[in-house]
Amino acid sequence: MNILLVHAQPEFTSLTRHLVNIATEVLTAQGHSVVQSDLYGMGWKAVFDGQDFPDRINSERLSFIEESGHAFAHGCQTADVEQEQNKVLAADAVILLFPLWWFGMPAIMKGWIERVWAYGLAYGYQGKGNAHRYGEGSFTGKRAMLAVSIGGPEKDYSPRGINGSLEQLLFPVTHGALFYTGMEVLPTFAVYSSGRLDADAQADVEARWRYRLERLFDEQPVPFRSQNSGDYPDRHVLANHVAPDQTGLVAHIADD
Repeated sequence: MNILLVHAQPEFTSLTRHLVNIATEVLTAQGHSVVQSDLYGMGWKAVFDGQDFPDRINSERLSFIEESGHAFAHGCQTADVEQEQNKVLAADAVILLFPLWWFGMPAIMKGWIERVWAYGLAYGYQGKGNAHRYGEGSFTGKRAMLAVSIGGPEKDYSPRGINGSLEQLLFPVTHGALFYTGMEVLPTFAVYSSGRLDADAQADVEARWRYRLERLFDEQPVPFRSQNSGDYPDRHVLANHVAPDQTGLVAHIADD
């Protein structure tokens, strides 16, 4: 299998980089092909703007959807974006590794998604607008997982923790950026109090990470509700009989 590791942490001695190194070791030993996108090392352009469209079809007004669709369909994307898209398309699994900064991913990684997830590829699939999303799309059949290093203690990110549930904080990524495109999303691998790990805690993190990697293609994904499963009759709102007592983000995750 082909695995793409996308990571965003400039410090080589960081826990994130350590997880990248372990992933490369474990997955390669299993016979997988591992490719990396080291966003800081690449000097990745994080800002999504008019420079991404060297062959504009409308020089008067910048419509990101229109220009993105045109660039993707006509082979006039920038070389860095096309290269990353090819990595994703070739991958059977994509792992995003990053430190949690201000309750989300680093800006450079958000910019990677914004620029690489082109119209016609990650959304607007087959020119059918919103017909194929949330469980369907051009990335259907691929697996995805987040590996997140978190400075705060686990209890702060518990269901009633002061920072909010980690699952809900990352929902825009797991559900919105990954499942939206058709990927099967595995539960997030999280390391809490990442800057204060003693030797025993470090060994535990490494063992848990190796365990997850070894089961990358066997683990059950998060049971997000698919748009075209019948749970959303109009493709927008849950049917009245589906999770009738739930609202918000949790309503879009089926019971195990």
